[in-house]
Amino acid sequence: MTPLVLDVDGSVGALPDEIRLTLNDWQEAMRFGCTLRRYAAFRSLVEGQMPARYGTALMGSGDFHHLSWMLIERCIQRHGFSASRPLRVVVLDNHPDNMLFPWGIHCGSWVRRVAMHPAVSQVHVAGITSQDISARHAWENYAAPLRAGKLTYWSSGVDTAWATRKGLSSAFRNFDSLSALAHGLSQMLGQSRQPTYLSIDKDVFALDVVQTNWDQGSMRESEAALIIETLSGQIVDSDITGTFRHGATRHGGSVCSVPGTVRIRRSTARRSQRRKAVSMHSTCGFWTASLAVTLHQ
Repeated sequence: MTPLVLDVDGSVGALPDEIRLTLNDWQEAMRFGCTLRRYAAFRSLVEGQMPARYGTALMGSGDFHHLSWMLIERCIQRHGFSASRPLRVVVLDNHPDNMLFPWGIHCGSWVRRVAMHPAVSQVHVAGITSQDISARHAWENYAAPLRAGKLTYWSSGVDTAWATRKGLSSAFRNFDSLSALAHGLSQMLGQSRQPTYLSIDKDVFALDVVQTNWDQGSMRESEAALIIETLSGQIVDSDITGTFRHGATRHGGSVCSVPGTVRIRRSTARRSQRRKAVSMHSTCGFWTASLAVTLHQ
């Protein structure tokens, strides 16, 4: 199916048979986050140009992952999902994207709004190695979707013992490795089949797989492929963010909530080695093709 490029930052290269919406004028207005009023204006503009049918949507860098919210709500509307016939959402991401932000929406807060939608059965955010879900940052996570059983974190290498003390242990799945995580998630997805929206932020991958402008996880291509293959016949729509434009700023931490703006929390462990920025479509072409095939089954 024809890929849809929401070209906000110019980072997504040309794709065969693409449909491209030129939205560069909105780049700084939408980067990281914005007020709900601004988001609604952007959404109205985009939906007025979107085709009735399209394949995977590509939205540039992870600075724009909050655009998934409007795409998922559009998916719900297009396919008629409801509380009695819900949609499941699977997000592959190094961050939970469920962080406090009371001034609107940003790339690190959008998951809460999706998880609490009545037509969404559950959101699974998988591949987290970020300390955003550690005890130190526990207070920054929206508890409501976790407590309601609408959101589950799948992580590796993060101490999440605090969740048990808070009565949230059922919303956390922590593994010794990303391989074990991928197999555990695939087993669950295979046993509980239902219509699924798949959202992939490339920062879930290890640096030697692909480079993004955010701190990255350690998922391998084969682990992502396993999850995607398990979802064969279940995916109804999908999107990809995390495309890194050479020369763009690389962020060393996750987004923090501050009034009127979005501040970047710098990681103390900076990566000194610079790698050539390449598109996921060249470095991970096989699993991108696998996703395209899955969408047609």
